[in-house]
Amino acid sequence: MVVGRAQELSSSSSIFTITATLSSTPNPNSTFSLFMRPPVLSSLSLLSSPSPSHSLHHPFFCSLSLSNYSKSFFLPLPTAAIRRFSLFPRPPLAKPLSSFVEHVAGESERDENGGFSREGEAENFEFGAAFGSTDLKHLSSPSLEVKELEELPEQWRRSKLAWMCKELPAHKPATLIRILNAHKKVYKWMMQQHWFHFDFALATKLADYMGKERKFAKCREIFDDIIKQGLVPCESTFHILIIAYLSASVQGCLDEACGIYNRMIQLGGYQPRLSLHNSLFRAIVGQPGSSSKHYLKQAEFIFHNLVTSGFEIHKDVYGGLIWLHSYQDTIDKERIASLRKEMQSAGIEESKDVLLSVLRACSKEGDVEEAEKTWLKLLHSDCAVPSQGFVYRMEVYAKVGEPMKSLEIFRGMQEQLGSTSVVAYHKIIEVLCKAHEIEIVDSLMTEFINSGMKPLMPSYIDLMNMYFNLSLRDKLEATFYECLEKCRPNRTIYNIYLDSLVQIGNLDKAEEIFNQMHGNGAIGINTKSCNTILSGYLSCGDYIKAEKIYDLMCQKKYDIDAPLMEKLDYVLSLSRKVVRRPVSLKLTKEQREILVGMLLGGLQMESDEERKNHVIHFEFNDNSGAHSVLRRHIHEQYHEWLNSSSKLSDNNDDIPYKFSTISHSYFGFYAEQFWPRGQPMIPKLIHRWLSPRVLAYWYMYGGRRTSSGDTLLKLKGSRESVEKVVKTLKAQSMDCRVKRKGTVFWIGLLGSNSTWFWKLIEPYILDDLKDLVRAGCQNTISFGSGSDTDENASDYSDNENS
Repeated sequence: MVVGRAQELSSSSSIFTITATLSSTPNPNSTFSLFMRPPVLSSLSLLSSPSPSHSLHHPFFCSLSLSNYSKSFFLPLPTAAIRRFSLFPRPPLAKPLSSFVEHVAGESERDENGGFSREGEAENFEFGAAFGSTDLKHLSSPSLEVKELEELPEQWRRSKLAWMCKELPAHKPATLIRILNAHKKVYKWMMQQHWFHFDFALATKLADYMGKERKFAKCREIFDDIIKQGLVPCESTFHILIIAYLSASVQGCLDEACGIYNRMIQLGGYQPRLSLHNSLFRAIVGQPGSSSKHYLKQAEFIFHNLVTSGFEIHKDVYGGLIWLHSYQDTIDKERIASLRKEMQSAGIEESKDVLLSVLRACSKEGDVEEAEKTWLKLLHSDCAVPSQGFVYRMEVYAKVGEPMKSLEIFRGMQEQLGSTSVVAYHKIIEVLCKAHEIEIVDSLMTEFINSGMKPLMPSYIDLMNMYFNLSLRDKLEATFYECLEKCRPNRTIYNIYLDSLVQIGNLDKAEEIFNQMHGNGAIGINTKSCNTILSGYLSCGDYIKAEKIYDLMCQKKYDIDAPLMEKLDYVLSLSRKVVRRPVSLKLTKEQREILVGMLLGGLQMESDEERKNHVIHFEFNDNSGAHSVLRRHIHEQYHEWLNSSSKLSDNNDDIPYKFSTISHSYFGFYAEQFWPRGQPMIPKLIHRWLSPRVLAYWYMYGGRRTSSGDTLLKLKGSRESVEKVVKTLKAQSMDCRVKRKGTVFWIGLLGSNSTWFWKLIEPYILDDLKDLVRAGCQNTISFGSGSDTDENASDYSDNENS
């Protein structure tokens, strides 16, 4: 029989006691005890005692003992109405075992862009200090109904109590804590039992607890379980889940938060709190404009809900909405004017951000009159005139065909501010290149280079496009090689030069440039470059080379231009009975080795429920120069495997820092070896696969070199599997040491071992990465005189691939 008491001390702590017996003969000496900290700490400490002692009086103590029992089992909790769909009857409440699960602490849910921007600005909307605060303290959950023990079936009582009293005390303290931490597993196990009945109150309490601990994935799973039962989750669950998503830095969480917010209103019929409206709005507008602009409809929906709920609209909501409208490709002038009028009616003064947003919108529309009015307001405001305002004025006059007026504004900016920004140089050179003002552009480019500002690449691209359009081949070629001397190689300038060579019929040089692109992982080829060289081969009648390019494009799944395909049909019919179409997907030996190395370095995989199809998620650190180069190489290497959203258009050469493959069964081997059951693991046969290329990509993706010249490699897995990797490295004459930080092992190759490791992997390191990965970083891991572990240390760079 079971006796349980639970008192809700606060929103973040609980007292929980269980006493159990299996027979009518009490045995007071058979006990085990658990010390439980408040759930907000997400941890447990263990105290064990063969007999009752003074430790039982600890305020956060829970015990399981084979002793006499009483009949009561109660858990006073806050109450809230349960909402449901009318066409579904409510299932019976779950049995009282749920009260035990409710107090189990869970594992933390892991939170999971070096190119230039044509906009030239990483501009975010600036919020007031008190905008968008959230409050989870006063959110109530439904009461959890727990029945008397005599109401439970005898068979259920005996089997479950026998399991708890026999199995749990038999485990070591660390194992017992891991069992109690497995919220998700226990809950899933309960749902699979024949005696289980869905308990809305239990599910709500679990979901709310998980959400407050920011474990959004587990909270969402229980949230979905409630929906599947034909019930509508409580307002608290909606609110907490949204905040959990907003608190995570994982890609896609903002979209999920928006979806839950919409369902909260449309499905649940709830009216969210003001703080929730503001928090979601702030998350949307808190991103760079190029990312936020896709959330305009969602932001307008939030604004509509604020108005219809009778809330006072904060000035940052007005400003943020105008800011979003100013980044749209098509400007809604009427909507911006309407929002400005509402601000005026509410007595809200237009801030610097609002005026800049209006200027940005005018620059896209070429509205000179409104731009000048707004500019005067900026000049008469208390704040200093930002350099971006000058840039928008330049763009306004460029739109109406007055590039020299733009140049006048640029020079005025230099006089008024005493300096010029990189963005301003980019804009004036772009404007004058489109106007074909060659002499002025050449002079400005020299001035820009001598200023020492960077990046120069956007202006070099504008310069080469101007020379290409004017057929100034010699100046284009000279600019190309000058760019290579001053900037890191870039696919866009290579494509412009390649196109120029093909147009003048210099196919030998064009082939050389194409091969350089294909052989350099930091540059790579794409659909445009392949179509360009293919058109050259077809034009000069070199059909053998044209077939080779065709085969390459089929392998990479590049689209062939329609006019070229018509010629190819004839060419291929001369040598082949059937025209080949894109071949079936298959990883090359190089792709397989790269994949193994990056999986060792922390690459993640995801499988469907049946584990038949699998996705590889490539994620790179936007603060790492090495990753900025590596991501372009990897994107080109696995282009044929990427999903549609991860592929680039011909006019877009900005590789994202996160992209994914299609879901495919071909990745099953790697999922089973490296990500069984959705968790990272080191394969048993890893010692057979540690080739120099594998080690090189492991190092480029998940390794680093310290300032003292030592090499560090990140690895996640069991101690035994890490030892197997260490033995393999030692077999290749590389002695190493191991340091554990949290759940991550760091393998250190020190002194001469690091030198030998570099000689082994150097042939496979990308050329543009050799200087970057050689650069040392501060070593925060001390290996001492040998391998050791730091069990209690924080997880050093667990989610970092720098």
